[in-house]
Amino acid sequence: MRFNKLDLNLLVALDALLNERSVTRAGEQLNLSTSAMSNSLARLREYFDDELLVQIGRKMEITPRAEALRDVVRDILLQIDSRIAAQPEFDPRRSDRIFRIFASDYTQVVFAPTLLAMAAQQGSTVRFNFLPQVAQPVRDLERGDADLLIIPSAFNSPDHPQEELYREEFVCLVWRDSRMARGELNFDRYVQAEHAVMHPPLADVDSFEGNFLRRFGVARRVSVTTYSFATLPGLVVGTEFVATVHARLARRMVKAWPLEIRPTPMAIDSMVQTLQWHKFRTKDPGLVWLRGLAAKAAAQIDND
Repeated sequence: MRFNKLDLNLLVALDALLNERSVTRAGEQLNLSTSAMSNSLARLREYFDDELLVQIGRKMEITPRAEALRDVVRDILLQIDSRIAAQPEFDPRRSDRIFRIFASDYTQVVFAPTLLAMAAQQGSTVRFNFLPQVAQPVRDLERGDADLLIIPSAFNSPDHPQEELYREEFVCLVWRDSRMARGELNFDRYVQAEHAVMHPPLADVDSFEGNFLRRFGVARRVSVTTYSFATLPGLVVGTEFVATVHARLARRMVKAWPLEIRPTPMAIDSMVQTLQWHKFRTKDPGLVWLRGLAAKAAAQIDND
């Protein structure tokens, strides 16, 4: 099919080329030979009168014109996929769809087990692919690389719809046999203590509670950092460290580690955990089902 003399099939090739920045990898993504992909690139260069991809050293880089086309092409393909190609009905008991969900390991420990159990109770045959959160998760949502984001509302995009799943509080964890476990963990002891802290991988932003504490004027003495919420409690064992963690995660971890929970010495705002999806996919029957399942799971997690 052509539009304004452009073979629309080439848009799929262009998207793969701009994403992979490699003729070979783009061909593998589309199950095309390297020669066929090279031919598509040649036709695209002729149509746009631009090199689009140029060899610089050992890498292929995209030109300014290609950079300007990148999001536009992805947006067009996403609209076609969500509004034209999407199936009008969805049966989770017969579908082999893979849902790609960007979620932290905290979410996978606290929330995902209930979600998956509910899907299994319905006889669902869908598959779930939980992907690590990145510096700009909304960017991946807009490019169609994620179906859903499960993230704190503070990191949401105003350009796409969202739903609140649940609210999370924060507590402190200390080793059961430490001096920090003796007596009240007041503000002065908290500030003077050594801390174990989670820092998001590949991100310049702080975690939710870290960002709040910094705004509160609390500068923690950080002795150890990790990229994982789930491993953070274990790093406190055998030390005098304090870890400020999600309350639900803490309640699960004290069952596995010799830890004790202490209230935070200052009031930390509740974290609003949300579900966000692309605005073009609001009526996607599969995502409608999954969003409804997520809402039910959110209401159940404390009972579980």
